[in-house]
Amino acid sequence: MQGRFITFEGGEGTGKSNHSALVVEKLKSLGISVKQSREPGGSPGAEIIRHVLLSGAAQPFGPDAEAILFAAARDDHLKLVIRPALERGQWVVCDRFVDSTRVYQGIVGQVAPPVIRALERIVVAQTMPDLTFMLDLPANVGLQRALERRGKSKADRFEQETLTYHETLRQGFRAVATVESERCVIIDTMAPMQEVADRIWRIVQDRLLPAQNSPKPSPQVKDAAS
Repeated sequence: MQGRFITFEGGEGTGKSNHSALVVEKLKSLGISVKQSREPGGSPGAEIIRHVLLSGAAQPFGPDAEAILFAAARDDHLKLVIRPALERGQWVVCDRFVDSTRVYQGIVGQVAPPVIRALERIVVAQTMPDLTFMLDLPANVGLQRALERRGKSKADRFEQETLTYHETLRQGFRAVATVESERCVIIDTMAPMQEVADRIWRIVQDRLLPAQNSPKPSPQVKDAAS
């Protein structure tokens, strides 16, 4: 039986890591085997590329080069972690996936849509999430939360960008969710954390748990980066 694939997307400080961990805990409490992961990263090779990307070492080469590096990391992650887990019947819950590339490099970085589509076709193919939560928050609030989270640690390559950049990211994620509304659900994370967590879990129950023993349909990949 094929496992299920859930992703969490959104700007900085929206709570992706916390809420993905809460879903993992809930699934495990039901006896469901779950693999928790993240992007960029999630596999040994991808974690190396993560360091290059978040340190800003690739930034001078521009958004096209960053998109290619993200794709290389995702390819390793898919081959070594995500697809094997799904084939074993495990569920996979991932902090960021293909929608982040569509928004950060495609919509904001203005990498040409044919490039984004080609990378997605080659690397992701049919391994699209069954359900994606787009965590939504005003950019200024998200950046403040990110600052509080990291403390005295240095901001990464993307956290250092301007408020305008981050607000554009927010609108980009909302645009992706609008185009792929059957897969994506926008979640307002200005609400209290427990209220947000409860809503997310109800959606997981309604959309995936009743059907977990049914054959997984072939996902339709749509272009949201154009």
